[in-house]
Amino acid sequence: MRGRLSLYHPNLKRYGSFYLIAAALLLPLIFRGNSIMEAVFLRIEDPRYGSFVVSMLLFFLPTAVLGMIAPYSVRLLVSDRHHSGQVAGLLYFVSTLGSALGTLGTSFYFVLWFEVNQILATMCLILTLSGGLAVFSGYKIQRLQDLQTTS
Repeated sequence: MRGRLSLYHPNLKRYGSFYLIAAALLLPLIFRGNSIMEAVFLRIEDPRYGSFVVSMLLFFLPTAVLGMIAPYSVRLLVSDRHHSGQVAGLLYFVSTLGSALGTLGTSFYFVLWFEVNQILATMCLILTLSGGLAVFSGYKIQRLQDLQTTS
């Protein structure tokens, strides 16, 4: 599913929509996360299983949507098949480095300095701004292409 969307007319507008959808899926975590956790932990007493269920309920959909970004990024960035491996490798290197730094930064610093909801709200804001920029750029590019074809 994740890679298939990139096969049919890849564009920045759809790419930006992944960011916007992920941001929207984070909103329930911010506003209803505590009540969801309470409801699950009242039903599942073992903290290991309760934590697993809560993590799946809260993070599965945003994570799945964010997982669509990397394959779509490769498709947008590859202009020549001969360089696709290089583009994919560089993109996954940056992605892995960002994931590692994000995990370490969050684990050792951010959770000490900020509340979890502040971190999620910041992430939601960054995703919204990034998605909005991509969608706006996609419209501008499409408009320029339309002007060129009519001229």
